[in-house]
Amino acid sequence: MVNRRRETPSGSTLLSSRGATPASTRIVPGPAARDEARDEERKDGWGFADTRFVVKPSGSVVLTGTRYSISNVELPSLLPWMSATLAAPLSYENRNEPHYPPRIPDAKVASELLAALRGFLADDQISQDPLVRLRRGHGHTGAEIWAIRYERLERVPDLVVFPASHDDVVRVTEAAKQHGACLVPFGGGTNVTDALRLSIHEERTVIAVDMRRMNRILWLDPVNRMACIEAGATGRHIVAELEKHGLTMGHEPDSLEFSTLGGWIATNASGMKKNRYGNIEDLVLDMQVVTAHGVVERPHVAPRESVGANPKNCMFGSEGNYGIVTSAVVKLFPLPEVQRYGSVIFPDLARGLAFLYDLQGAGALPASVRVMDNTQFHFGQALKPKKSGVLARVKSEAEKLVVTRIKGFDPHQLAVATLVFEGTKEEVDFQEKTLYRIAAQHGGMKAGAANGERGYQLTFGIAYIRDLTFEHWAIAESFETSVPWSRALELYDRVRQRVLREHEQRRLPGKPFFTGRITQVYPTGVCIYFYLGFYAKGVDDPVRHYAEMEHAAREEILAAGGSLSHHHGIGKIRQDFVKDIYSDGARAFMRQVKQAVDPDNLFGAANHGVVGEVALSSAALRESEVSHAETGGSPAGHATLTR
Repeated sequence: MVNRRRETPSGSTLLSSRGATPASTRIVPGPAARDEARDEERKDGWGFADTRFVVKPSGSVVLTGTRYSISNVELPSLLPWMSATLAAPLSYENRNEPHYPPRIPDAKVASELLAALRGFLADDQISQDPLVRLRRGHGHTGAEIWAIRYERLERVPDLVVFPASHDDVVRVTEAAKQHGACLVPFGGGTNVTDALRLSIHEERTVIAVDMRRMNRILWLDPVNRMACIEAGATGRHIVAELEKHGLTMGHEPDSLEFSTLGGWIATNASGMKKNRYGNIEDLVLDMQVVTAHGVVERPHVAPRESVGANPKNCMFGSEGNYGIVTSAVVKLFPLPEVQRYGSVIFPDLARGLAFLYDLQGAGALPASVRVMDNTQFHFGQALKPKKSGVLARVKSEAEKLVVTRIKGFDPHQLAVATLVFEGTKEEVDFQEKTLYRIAAQHGGMKAGAANGERGYQLTFGIAYIRDLTFEHWAIAESFETSVPWSRALELYDRVRQRVLREHEQRRLPGKPFFTGRITQVYPTGVCIYFYLGFYAKGVDDPVRHYAEMEHAAREEILAAGGSLSHHHGIGKIRQDFVKDIYSDGARAFMRQVKQAVDPDNLFGAANHGVVGEVALSSAALRESEVSHAETGGSPAGHATLTR
């Protein structure tokens, strides 16, 4: 449990009586200290440069560094569990060595454009370095990381600029417009939708606009509980800086450490604690945006408004299509007085879902509640450090005895909920009392605060697992959806069965890895987050097989009433599904909006189909054309065009 003393902002004394002139309640924070060496990120995979999973000759796995609760400790069960789950020989000796960096396409930059940019940017704000360009040309889909490690990307930005202010972005936009270049904003580069991938047919000079030097809190107002934050600020920096003032934004996506405020807006993001603080569209009051026609901004921000069709609303989920967000005014909350963790084990996923339904109806949702299926439960167990000492082993065996023998839970069916409670002591006490009562009604058993905290914090550590699997001949990635309550289990089962069929029909080796968790709860339904993978050694074009399997899974999601995406966005990875979720009129409307606000496609990210489907590789395009010729129909979709 964490207890935090909530202080009344000193500015609260400035609330004026009627008729008085109020003093300013805003604070302008000083520059934040940054440890650039410690903050260095990997170029060929997820996360920090000092952190990665490695397999030791003994077969144990170690997460290097000291950042996470599982860092620098032996995990003897992880690789054996993964091997058994995939029915594949993952081992220290059986390695798929990366070949980073790949061959990087030559840059195409006109001297006149470069001279114009150098007229107002410093030397260190412009880069043509091939590795710098490569990193700004991809996100974190499995296909992209596989490509930079084992294959190549056919088109990457030609130039990278690092604006340090809103005015820099305005001038970069003007220069690009004048010299016929196109702009693609870059935040944390964490997207899993091919949103940063470039069309192989893009002939213009592509400038990646890396926003991460624009990472300041311009002002914060502890009385009115809002702050203006530059769009390039990462989640970890926002948390650290606001905490100094006893405040929080409360937005914690899985990518919190690396994703940016601008990226959250562009993808219409959701966080793990949305129950208490809301999704990104609930948190952003206003924003400043540079567009092809000028700057979208306003002089004042109010708590809530009815002001016509507010241009800012077009930026939620815009995925770089309409302009570049340079800053946003966001809501703030006092740091919670109390933070507690918890966990509950349920006999199966169905009863875990029923628990969530009743919990939502009772109005007692904690800040975060996530129910993991059986595979994900065992995954978490495999990530536990080696037991040491007689007492630790006895305690572990006793816990298993209680769950399986006394409570009668089937270890191959049970599900687990991890919980985070935040608020005043009274709020948290009420939530805990109500939640554990409802859990018991559905056969749930309390499993302790330590397991809940570990489960929540593991979210950040296990993000590195995907890169480990690549190095041992497995390929894996995540995808998500939201679905009404009444169809949630149907959707989960349909996706699972489709994945099993696809794997068998493709005669892929071993068994597929499939798991899901229910991560967000609404009055009308839930978000379900899936992981999919398979052993790929000896498989011809494993990326294509994965793409087609995920595509098939998405077909089942839509057939079962699920959404195309809950918080990842569309990018280019789901571009061919847009026709299934929007009418002809709706798609025409989106194209017309793009044409109106950016008639020359200055902002050339080309996501969610606003300029038609986008080809990302010549090989995929040839496959599409062959398919088109053979069938006499429209070109093949996602699985060929985007891979």
